Amino acid sequence: MADVVKQILAKPIQLVDQVIQAADEAIAFKQDCADLKSKTEKLALLLLRTAQASNDLYERPTRRIIGDTEQALEKALSVVSKCRRPTVMKRIFFIIPAADFRNSSSQLEDSIGGVSWLLNVTASADELCLIWKHIAILCTGSISDQTAAAASLVSLAKDNDQNGKLIIEEGGVGPLIKLLKEGTLEGQEKAAKAIGLLGRDSESVEHIAHAGVCAVFVKILKEGQMKVQAMVAWAVSELVAHHPKCQDIFHQHNIIRLLVSHIAFETVQEHSKYAIVSKATSTDDVHLANNLTSTYKVNEDDDNNYIAHPLGNKKHTQMHNVVTTTTLMKGQMKPSQQIPVNGANSNHQQQQSLSSTRVSNEGRESEDPTTKAYMKAMSARALSKLAKGNSPICHSITESRALLCFAVLLEKGDKNVQYNSAMAVMEITAVAEQDSDLRKSAFKPNSPACKAVVEQLLRIIKREDLNLLIIPCIRAIGNLARIFRATETRMISPLVKLLVEREAEISNEAAIALTKFSCKDNYLHLDHCKAIISAGGARHLVQLVSFGEQIVKSSALLLLCYIALHVPDSDELAQTEVLSVLKWASKQAFLNQDEKVKTLLQESTSRLELLSIEKRIKGIPLIASTTYCA
Repeated sequence: MADVVKQILAKPIQLVDQVIQAADEAIAFKQDCADLKSKTEKLALLLLRTAQASNDLYERPTRRIIGDTEQALEKALSVVSKCRRPTVMKRIFFIIPAADFRNSSSQLEDSIGGVSWLLNVTASADELCLIWKHIAILCTGSISDQTAAAASLVSLAKDNDQNGKLIIEEGGVGPLIKLLKEGTLEGQEKAAKAIGLLGRDSESVEHIAHAGVCAVFVKILKEGQMKVQAMVAWAVSELVAHHPKCQDIFHQHNIIRLLVSHIAFETVQEHSKYAIVSKATSTDDVHLANNLTSTYKVNEDDDNNYIAHPLGNKKHTQMHNVVTTTTLMKGQMKPSQQIPVNGANSNHQQQQSLSSTRVSNEGRESEDPTTKAYMKAMSARALSKLAKGNSPICHSITESRALLCFAVLLEKGDKNVQYNSAMAVMEITAVAEQDSDLRKSAFKPNSPACKAVVEQLLRIIKREDLNLLIIPCIRAIGNLARIFRATETRMISPLVKLLVEREAEISNEAAIALTKFSCKDNYLHLDHCKAIISAGGARHLVQLVSFGEQIVKSSALLLLCYIALHVPDSDELAQTEVLSVLKWASKQAFLNQDEKVKTLLQESTSRLELLSIEKRIKGIPLIASTTYCA
């Protein structure tokens, strides 16, 4: 085949050289000849690549495409050759219509596309053969060969999405799941990574889920090695990110509680009790659990009730005290304090239910700190993807006391752990903003867990060296705007400072968060608006609307409208000439594209104007104002 292809390519390659030479010698129509030369040079490179890949080409399409290319080159050579005739008389007798250049250029472009397609088909065929080969090894090879094949499939899936679809279409999911279940540590890790990479779209994720991957994920998260568990958690996050509808499938397989157990490991003591009781638990089990809880008595002076500091730090911090207090309030007990209960069958059922919620601790303590941190980071990442927009899952996460774990990790975790924990808190609070039941159950103002989370969010917002974390933390505080009392204003001042002291993106997020405090949906909007004004917010917002970057102008204007609407008689608004700013903004088309902003702008402007007229009638002196212009 290689000899045949080389014979087919011989003449086109020769014609390429002739066209380039003729174009260089052209006297007339130099610009048109230069364009033809440029396209001919591109075609020359493709023809050389085709010659190098001659062993892998299919003869029938090669003959057809190269034949058309040869005709295009002959046409180009004919046109270009006419442009190098030396005398004026000969040029008169050899008139070249402009259409000839256009037609020749079009034919060369078609040839470039055809030869490129031929090379791509060859490359795809090569990759398909590799995929077949590696899937065959997964099915029939030795354990070490299967591991190498899974690693090769990871590389192929990384290259482009099309390879991932080919792996799924050619039956690669089943062997990968089998390797994940039965392979060596390295093989399981590669298989989990490959599965995560294959789920690039909803159709692929559904195929993977229907192949039975959830049950294997559950087994790994309960009993597997920590490195494999971390990769499985990452795979879960990838699958859910590309197909959010599969959240409920993972929820039904109780993957939520297993992930919570992983973030609780060595974050809080008695982490195995930080799990969700299976929904399959009978009513007798629930009654039994209630009896046990009411019978137990916690001895706060007992050393066994002391909770070791997270991550091995012996120093007692405020966060550590919060975790300890909350755990004691929830009634964690020593084994010796358990009181026998009549009904061995019920007790046996309860033990089975609790054991199903626990993760095997065998060998986990001996893992290196890097692996433990990566496990927590990937578990938090998976929980954030699972929680996004899903109220039942958020209820499950918060009922498992995961919020306390996130608070500790935000304080003590490494950067990756902190970021994914912040993202998880952001997604949970976003759901709580819309779900009043979740907001009331998980984010009670008196709740130690809620206090701990808010404390960490505010700590991060006040820091200037945590840019990676600050945006999700700002959004989380904004999502919780409805839970704060009128007297609790400590979150207002840090957000107001962010309006002018940080980058435009951060200022925009701060304005959006403050808007959730000041909007009509917030019952305490009047108190919050006054707090924003007291913190200097009106002055900062005027600066942003007037001279801020485009990204922050609209959100700053919306917040300023709410403040002017709710507290129009504020002296601070008059001193900063808010009315003049709003009048100017109403004339700017780019600030009035949003109907909500446009309506609020009209209402707040009218309110301020009406108040100004009332003051004049009553003879109240007005603060001197000037016509505003930006």
